[in-house]
Amino acid sequence: MINKPSYLTSPQTAGKQPFRVHQSITVERVTEAVEREMSSLDNPGFCFECGEEAEGCEPDAREYRCDHCGAMRVYGAMEVLMCIAL
Repeated sequence: MINKPSYLTSPQTAGKQPFRVHQSITVERVTEAVEREMSSLDNPGFCFECGEEAEGCEPDAREYRCDHCGAMRVYGAMEVLMCIAL
């Protein structure tokens, strides 16, 4: 049995390195978080490494530390939406 990676890889664009996004981070999940951010005091973000949702992130947050796995891969919900929508 072949192990599938637990992340998605974006295509390289404009000479930049591809980024990896955990497969549990879907457009629907991020869209819901962005809508919640705009209509409440929530400040959600997502860890690209483990897929956990993080709190207390600015919309444009990049490379915050994940409270769950410790990786410096937490991005604000709006930033994630822009990354995965490309």
